Amino acid sequence: QVQLVESGGRLVQTGGSLRLSCAVSGRISVIYAMGWFRQAPGKEREFVAAINWNGENTYYADSVKGRFTISRDNSKNTMYLQMITLKPEDTAVYYCAAGKRPTLNSGSYYEEYEYPYWGQGTQVTVSS
Repeated sequence: QVQLVESGGRLVQTGGSLRLSCAVSGRISVIYAMGWFRQAPGKEREFVAAINWNGENTYYADSVKGRFTISRDNSKNTMYLQMITLKPEDTAVYYCAAGKRPTLNSGSYYEEYEYPYWGQGTQVTVSS
């Protein structure tokens, strides 16, 4: 089993910055591709960003391109999401997820079914 624990979510003002972390533990025999998703109140969960096993390939939702940066430190079994220029519409519970393989399929990296392991989420609230 793989466990994921997010941290770093909090209340921040519009235009502010925040870094989320996702710590991976458990039976890690493969370095997985990983991703961030978010769910705003009353909305479906949506893809935010994804990264392959060595960080060489990253993917972003159009709504966060240029403002969010996904990264990982495999020596620490931790993934990050650096967020800048935050907007009220970024308010959501942010979830980290781990994929089934080291790499991501370019046609499905944004699909939840590619990620069998999920954290419990961390709340990010951006005040206007």
